[in-house]
Amino acid sequence: MTNTDDLIERNREYASTYPGPKPLRPGKHIAVVACMDSRLQIFPMLGLELGDAHIIRNAGGVITDDMIRSLTISQRMLGTREIILIHHTNCGLSTFTEDQFDDKLMTETGARAHWKAESFKDVDASVRESIRRILQSPFIEHKDAVRGFVADVDTGLLREVFPS
Repeated sequence: MTNTDDLIERNREYASTYPGPKPLRPGKHIAVVACMDSRLQIFPMLGLELGDAHIIRNAGGVITDDMIRSLTISQRMLGTREIILIHHTNCGLSTFTEDQFDDKLMTETGARAHWKAESFKDVDASVRESIRRILQSPFIEHKDAVRGFVADVDTGLLREVFPS
């Protein structure tokens, strides 16, 4: 049995208590952008329930063109008005540089990616840069409630990061 087989079996258990259909639009009109790190449980961390918010994740929780795409759809087509960014301590993106990543890809694949890893050393600076990218995007409609946080992976607490 593979890990995937085990997860599919667990899905059957989950589905047996699934609360049923929810509206398409998030009930709290919030989009949360967070790192894909497996230590971050976004729903319990924020006290959210199924159907409350869009949860959009990538490596680092950084704002990339694809995140702008998802946030634009979330706001303009599905009614969200607030954006919460959640980066975190001890992030994998802080363990290497762009050059190290590029060199690794070139060595292992013979090609360079057309995108950046978005690695960083200062998590607060990364949050601020993500906020800046949202605020500068012409596609994001609602910019009055964009807030950024760093989650401490040891305590689960959020610490707000304010734009410069």
